[in-house]
Amino acid sequence: MIRKLGQAAVLAVTVGFGAQAGAETWEEGTHYETLTTPVRTATEGDVEVAEIFWYGCPHCYSFKPLVEAWEQDLPEGVEFVLMPAALGRSWEPHARAFYALEAMGELDKVHDALFDRLAGERRPLNTPEEIADFVAGYGVDADTFLSTYKSFGVNARMQQAQAKIRGARITGVPAMLVNGKYKTSASMAGGHEQVLEVVDYLVAKEQGEAAE
Repeated sequence: MIRKLGQAAVLAVTVGFGAQAGAETWEEGTHYETLTTPVRTATEGDVEVAEIFWYGCPHCYSFKPLVEAWEQDLPEGVEFVLMPAALGRSWEPHARAFYALEAMGELDKVHDALFDRLAGERRPLNTPEEIADFVAGYGVDADTFLSTYKSFGVNARMQQAQAKIRGARITGVPAMLVNGKYKTSASMAGGHEQVLEVVDYLVAKEQGEAAE
């Protein structure tokens, strides 16, 4: 979704306030929303949990170690995926870079470094050429990166992801999308830690319904 949204406005919705809540108090419409029209997941059979993020988002940067630790203990039948958002034109190169690096099998080399550069150090990478120079410093071939960045496959992945984000009406990051049916964020759940508790609740709900 390529929309002109002010960065401050986009990030403001991700800041969590409010009292902590126990699992028994997670309420639809308060701590999470049920999508009127579910969006398609890419995970066959499993419950898909997608984190919508942007490499330049300081809240995503703070959330990153929490969600990575959480991912280590996922129950069987749950698939976690990252989905870069392009909520503004300045975000699009970073989302495309994610998919290009993923297609090349090089994402693990520079995923953390991109977060450190854009969100941690707040130093921009505004063009594909600048990103190519940056990833080359981590052993990624710059020319291959640029050709992949502009490829049909990356264009398709971008279109699919942004259609999904648009369909879920995601307007801020980080946000979590559970099985294409539910969304939550720090502003809804009450904080980053609470987001993951809500996600666990929704995953259990989905798995319970699937077992019936």
